[in-house]
Amino acid sequence: MTIAIDGPAAAGKGTLAKKVSAHYGLPYLDTGLLYRAIGRRAFDKGVDLDDPQAAGEIARTLKPTHLDDGSLRGREAGELASRVAVHPSVRAALTDFQRAFAAGPEGAVLDGRDIGTVILPDAQVKIFVTASPEVRARRRTDELSAKGRAVDYERILAEVRERDARDAGRSTAPLKPAPDAHLLDTSELDIEAAFRAACEWIDRHRLDGA
Repeated sequence: MTIAIDGPAAAGKGTLAKKVSAHYGLPYLDTGLLYRAIGRRAFDKGVDLDDPQAAGEIARTLKPTHLDDGSLRGREAGELASRVAVHPSVRAALTDFQRAFAAGPEGAVLDGRDIGTVILPDAQVKIFVTASPEVRARRRTDELSAKGRAVDYERILAEVRERDARDAGRSTAPLKPAPDAHLLDTSELDIEAAFRAACEWIDRHRLDGA
């Protein structure tokens, strides 16, 4: 069984995908780390992140070990990822990697922004996780505050909206739900409630497809 979980930043898709993969015993790939790794490596090498050819070359040389960099989950890496993800050359270099992962004998859970629309359009289950910009900004602010960082909610909200516009407006694989995706709004749900809702949808689909 292949499960595609998409959605904007801070909607909760990563945490949900991990819980779903553990619950069903499926391999999990955080595809966002691929773009973060490319953005980080390009930045560290002094490569122009707005140069499609240079960013594409970094993508073609990406290795699984590059995903182990602990800094990839930071805010800066997320911004770098959003910049390189707009390049068709980068997305093309990573498409085969992601599809090969999902084609394993056990199936897989992949989360990202274009899994159900581009990477795995034939995935058995597609879930689009969303939440209002205000809720996502609050979650991000609380997360950073818990780590001892001084953050401003309004600045985080502006960044969330800016990134949403960039992800939704790009010409290649814009952020949007697949036509057959189940929409899961987590604005008023904690992770356990979102997890139960996702499992109900997955189990229903499994029964219908049996």
